[in-house]
Amino acid sequence: MASLKKRGKTYYAQYYNGTQQVRKNLYTDSLQIAKEKLRQLESALYRQVDIPLPTRNTVEKIVGDYVDHLYIVKRDKNAQKVISYLRDALGPICDQLKIKKQKVADKSVKRKAVHPINPIQSVYFEQITTEDISRFIASVVRSKGIKPKTANRYREILTRLFNWATTQRGVVLPGGKNPAAAVERYKEADPVIVYLSLNEIEEQLTALADEPQLQTMVALYIYTGVRREEALWLTTADIDLDAGPYGMIYIVTKSIDDKDWHAKTHKKRVVPISSQLRAYLDRYTPMKTEENWFFPSPKGAFWDPDNFSSDLREFNRKMGLKWSCDEYRHTFGSQLARKGESLYKISKLMGNSPEVCRKHYAHLEPDALIDSVEFPVEGGKAVSPPQPLVSLSAPIAVQEPETPRLRLVVNNR
Repeated sequence: MASLKKRGKTYYAQYYNGTQQVRKNLYTDSLQIAKEKLRQLESALYRQVDIPLPTRNTVEKIVGDYVDHLYIVKRDKNAQKVISYLRDALGPICDQLKIKKQKVADKSVKRKAVHPINPIQSVYFEQITTEDISRFIASVVRSKGIKPKTANRYREILTRLFNWATTQRGVVLPGGKNPAAAVERYKEADPVIVYLSLNEIEEQLTALADEPQLQTMVALYIYTGVRREEALWLTTADIDLDAGPYGMIYIVTKSIDDKDWHAKTHKKRVVPISSQLRAYLDRYTPMKTEENWFFPSPKGAFWDPDNFSSDLREFNRKMGLKWSCDEYRHTFGSQLARKGESLYKISKLMGNSPEVCRKHYAHLEPDALIDSVEFPVEGGKAVSPPQPLVSLSAPIAVQEPETPRLRLVVNNR
């Protein structure tokens, strides 16, 4: 039905569509690959369906377009995080993946790694295989000692890259399968959740007594569970002290000074103010700023998240404390779970999915399942508790047999 033709080093498939001769480029110089593509083409022609053959695009072109796309749909900071993963995986193959400002290399980087990283090396995007990606991730694990969660992050980012290339750039992969999605996931351990006890909450807030703004900010983090940037992007209009019993906090999308901001989940939410937090808010008066920031920086401008974390970390270090915004957020979820609030309510308040809250806080719920293990009672009457079994490990008392008394028998014979 179809035959192979070779022009130069490239194989072509030649067949007839009616009386018209058709020739398709197979984009390979391997006879074995050309035969497989020819087999797929003949199968498609027999079934009269159109199965497109793999395309041929350079990695440089596809990845460059994808990075440009990231800067459009993501904030610069978030886009750069993804780009750093792509740079590790593929190297600086295009201008978009090259480091603009070369920082001073760390001493640990200068040392030759015992296990070098093996980046994915391929000229054409369609030639990247599952084996290439798997070998790369394994080399990063050995070289850097990254955790399974980070290893799976490489897999996730590459999977998204291939999905975008197929849907937005018309890339046709061999077999129509995403090679990154076929990489086996690394098994992740349950997350270690650190949160403050009630006594530690008091200790943290008391240590900030001489810093009214910082104390109010930490109190808001602890008693609302908002993320770091969600609090820093609050304006005076987002705090309504007249709504509800103690007030409401509105986490909403906004645009200030030509900068757009939205919550991590892109969803608006409302967090009620508790009586404990209201006491701190009543004692706090925000500095007047042009943008009406509720928590402005010491200079009266937007408080950069990294600068805020650095200032908070330095202050806590002087006080002998080591907690940060992550622990404050987990404190909110953990304390509510310990109180018995449903994980669904906690997820709504924190802007998380119920599955994430279950993963983090389910083990902290009260012992409400103790009675659930009991079987139904007989005849509606409670069954008497069984007598305790004798422990096999306890020593067993052995009763000594009584010694028979001797009887004196006198024989006078």
